[in-house]
Amino acid sequence: MSQSSAPLDSVSFELSPADNPRLANLCGHLDEHLRMMERGFGVEINNRGVKFQVIGHAEVLNNVQTVIHDLYAQTSQSILAPEQVHLAIRQQGGEDHQPVVEDKDVVIKTKRGLVKARGENQQAYLRRIMTHDINFGVGPAGTGKTYLAVACAVEALERDLARRIVLVRPAVEAGERLGFLPGDLAQKVDPYLRPLFDALYEMLGFERVAKLIERNVIEVAPLAYMRGRTLNEAFIILDEAQNTTVEQMKMFLTRLGYNSTAVITGDITQVDLPGSQKSGLRHAIEVLKEVEGIGFTFFQAKDVVRHALVQKVILAYEKAEQKS
Repeated sequence: MSQSSAPLDSVSFELSPADNPRLANLCGHLDEHLRMMERGFGVEINNRGVKFQVIGHAEVLNNVQTVIHDLYAQTSQSILAPEQVHLAIRQQGGEDHQPVVEDKDVVIKTKRGLVKARGENQQAYLRRIMTHDINFGVGPAGTGKTYLAVACAVEALERDLARRIVLVRPAVEAGERLGFLPGDLAQKVDPYLRPLFDALYEMLGFERVAKLIERNVIEVAPLAYMRGRTLNEAFIILDEAQNTTVEQMKMFLTRLGYNSTAVITGDITQVDLPGSQKSGLRHAIEVLKEVEGIGFTFFQAKDVVRHALVQKVILAYEKAEQKS
């Protein structure tokens, strides 16, 4: 919130007529509609029945009150969808306020324990994921890009900030011919998504991951199958994004729906696209670098958190490429 140093004000009001089903419709499942308004305007909303109190900066309080009254009026005719709430917030100038993230270390909480960022770059990466709907994590292997993205997805799912996790990866072979892969779609894509599954198993356990996949709460999707979809209330991870084409990257970025977060990870030094095709990740960095609301984190060899030799290997290859 850009005016976080300014004093907070509050406004209290009551909705009429008092109607519990309409009130539940307004608030949404587990108060998700109220949480959307809080994030959109950077305020705190409390209610006891139809009596509401909104705490925040004076200039947005009337806008929040207008949104709540307008949406309550709509509950007399229809069941509110997150899309309607999102649109109402936008029409009143919301979503310009990013949540405040303090300078202290960012820690991701999962049921299997805490996931802590190592180093300034990982800290900055987590903060950006928390405050931006689209994030790019770019850098060499072993810097924690994918692992931290999965940790954020798991936390979002467990805190009901997302209803599902969508794992996406381009099915490009890394310089090898894998031949025909048997099984259903999930089994065919499984080898390409193994790093994501390894992180999920560590944070949620094998049995729970299997159950969530069975219920489609965790969805596995090849990038080619994303065309034409809109993903609402989801945490989407596109891994190995350096192997997307320019067209695929544009297609993926335009799948983002209401109340969703997308994290795109990749290493632009390890492109496996055939011929002279340009990497969609590299192109996106050039095209989107000035777009407000999109976060970029660039990792370097010093951020590697694997075996000490991995860092040396990356540096050696960088030197060789510079000489050539």
